[in-house]
Amino acid sequence: MTSQTTQTARTSQRALDAIAKVSTGLLIDGEWAEAASGARFDVVNPATEEVIATVADGGPEDARRAIETAGRVQKEWAKTPPRVRSEILRRAYDLIMARQDELALIMTSEMGKPFAEAKGEVAYAAEFFRWFSEEAVRIGGDLTTTGDGKNRILVSKEPVGPCVLVTPWNFPLAMGTRKIGPAIAAGCTMVFKPANLTPLSSLALADILIEAGLPKGVLNVVCTTKASDVVSPWMSSGIARKVSFTGSTAVGVKLLEQASQHVMRSSMELGGNAPFIVFEDADLDRAVEGAVAAKMRNMGEACTAANRLFVQRSVADEFARKLAARLGALSVGDGAEDGTDVGPLVEEKALTKVQELVDDAVAKGATVVTGGSRPDRPGYFFTPTVLSGVNSESNLMSEEIFGPVAPVIPFDTEEEVTRLANDTPWGLVGYLFTQDVDRGFRMGDALEVGMVGLNTGIVSNPAAPFGGIKASGLGREGGRVGIEEFLETKYMAVPRG
Repeated sequence: MTSQTTQTARTSQRALDAIAKVSTGLLIDGEWAEAASGARFDVVNPATEEVIATVADGGPEDARRAIETAGRVQKEWAKTPPRVRSEILRRAYDLIMARQDELALIMTSEMGKPFAEAKGEVAYAAEFFRWFSEEAVRIGGDLTTTGDGKNRILVSKEPVGPCVLVTPWNFPLAMGTRKIGPAIAAGCTMVFKPANLTPLSSLALADILIEAGLPKGVLNVVCTTKASDVVSPWMSSGIARKVSFTGSTAVGVKLLEQASQHVMRSSMELGGNAPFIVFEDADLDRAVEGAVAAKMRNMGEACTAANRLFVQRSVADEFARKLAARLGALSVGDGAEDGTDVGPLVEEKALTKVQELVDDAVAKGATVVTGGSRPDRPGYFFTPTVLSGVNSESNLMSEEIFGPVAPVIPFDTEEEVTRLANDTPWGLVGYLFTQDVDRGFRMGDALEVGMVGLNTGIVSNPAAPFGGIKASGLGREGGRVGIEEFLETKYMAVPRG
């Protein structure tokens, strides 16, 4: 047995030990319990295709109990002093950071992210709790006078009420804290459905919040393999007053339709088709590093991932070569192994989709500069890929790739690339690299997106308002505006004596 094999075995055992500590039932009214049906489902490690845990599989009866609990507890929880809510979040932040390695091992095991990257997500996730612990005590209001001087206008903020929170599998810890943090800070109760592919990180987070002192019934967690069986009862209950969802645009549209029946407040962080634009005056090495960051974070399985790489024609070939050299040098393997840069995709279905998109692009004239196929090994792996000469009719130009594939498309003028970049129903994020300050601001204004990375491949930060426009959603998460999504504004008119 080699030293690498021994190290991987030890890491895998540590991960299993960490997973064994996680509560795997449903959390309803402060108690962990089995699903009413008694059903459970498997959680699979995508690097090994082995089952690592089983989790309670909730259904409609469990969903009703959870939302009724959230409704019953809401009034009392809303009265909790802001400082108390703040300190719960701060304690949870400290607990997450104290268990960074343990939580990262769980995440790597259930969704494949390399351990070092998983540790980065744990720190990122924790920061949402620290940020909103500080925002909890800064919920303000306003006092002004009417134009005619006859009345005072007293404006206050109140929690919106019970919230439906639905998170995706690609950032299983951070997407939870990004929603739970402001809900707790604002004084809202919650029903929470994590993704069934990656429930363990969310369940571990629930354990931490209980330890941090979150009262019974404030957070209720129901994992399920049949999302509609759980989420639909929540949406139709008349109890929930807000829904916050991160996932596909198609599902987001359905939730908005359901939300309209009870006029629920809605936050939607949906799909993306991010343009990554490199002008000929850009620092190419910096642009390549930015592309690696924007494309390869989480193996490309991110709504913010660079989906279409537009490079000015005079430097397109050089950029493609440099990017191919960088991606080709990345180590593909089990995230538990030392030195792994790229882990597996989350499931077989995702792997099949990526291969189909690459095959379609090649059939329509694209050239594979590096990668282009899955390696010969167990697990849902796909080699980092660069394609040049991509035809505009290729499917990957209009679909989220959600994998480690970078299509390079040449362009000639600023006007042309602006048109190409905006030719999509989505509008989450765009990236651009140029050393011309005027062009940077001009393009930043022209891109139809909610976020712009100028000479950087990373835009996510708890202090920033994350979100998109068009089919990429509505509302913002994080930043000073993040807590506003969980607050209602009340105005009282007071006559002046």
